[in-house]
Amino acid sequence: MTKLPLSLLLLQPPAGAASPLRSLLPPARRLTAMSAATSTAPSSGEYPSPVSPPYPAASKDVELRRAMTASARSAAFASADVVFEDEWLAVVDKPAGVYCDALLTSFPCSAISEDPAIKPNLHLANRLDRDTSGLMVITKCNKVAGKLVKAFTDHKVKKTYLALCIGCPPTWEKIKICSGHGRSKHGAWRVYAMSDVGRSLPGGSVVRDMSTQFQVLGVNGKGKFREPNNFCTDDIESITVQEKAADQTCSGDVNNSAILVRAYPQSGRTHQIRLHCQYLGFPIRGDVKYGGVIEWNGIECDGHALHAESLSFVHPITGLPITFWSPLPSWAKDCISTME
Repeated sequence: MTKLPLSLLLLQPPAGAASPLRSLLPPARRLTAMSAATSTAPSSGEYPSPVSPPYPAASKDVELRRAMTASARSAAFASADVVFEDEWLAVVDKPAGVYCDALLTSFPCSAISEDPAIKPNLHLANRLDRDTSGLMVITKCNKVAGKLVKAFTDHKVKKTYLALCIGCPPTWEKIKICSGHGRSKHGAWRVYAMSDVGRSLPGGSVVRDMSTQFQVLGVNGKGKFREPNNFCTDDIESITVQEKAADQTCSGDVNNSAILVRAYPQSGRTHQIRLHCQYLGFPIRGDVKYGGVIEWNGIECDGHALHAESLSFVHPITGLPITFWSPLPSWAKDCISTME
């Protein structure tokens, strides 16, 4: 059965009534309009195919268990550590395993105004996944919220992330990966080919572009932790995703190498770094939704090892450039301490 767009469905008359579409259009244009209307929605076979695998079956139970734990932790959450604060905004350090909204409900009103009669007007300028730790920005008025949300949307906020991945060590030290991003017919976030950007997806969304730069900091304890630097795209390898990733084959235990990487997202798509790590062959430790191991060194992972390390942006009121750093989580400290 051919599906009509919503705009035409709303025009469908009651049984026995005259069609408003026929009464509004001249006779010569009726068939043309109806033909165009029935051809706007692609059939299921015309949707682009994702190039990353679907969620593993085992991830459903793991995600449910983690979500229930996070809900309990979020309900009892007291307050996040404040990295910076002024009268317009605050930068806080979100712990892993807590939902973002808990940071708003737990933010002390005294930090906004000494007058208890003034109602807080807090907003989250950015969001992090439930199990991702690191920096988030809370704004204190609508004006600042609008400016900062726009800065994040326009990719004018520079961000770095640390991730501990398990997989086959890459042959490169730095790389840039560009791909498509969108929801598949089952609602899962997937990687798509760059050539599919702009094409329609089930549910009415479209494939959007996403790009991430990666830097390998260490593999199996060998390497050197260093501060972020400005990438020069001319001297790094670049991958433009057009097809499914080739199977990564490594010898022996090398396939289970611990790889510490720093990610520089150039866009802000949902699960972007997690998806790109999966596509590159080294999913993030504990990220079972995207192929990561559930157990490492005999211990079950209670979340994925991803940390929002730094934020740099222009202050929306003062106009001054500011940069913030988050303290390293325990898994990152342990990894760095073993580096030679």
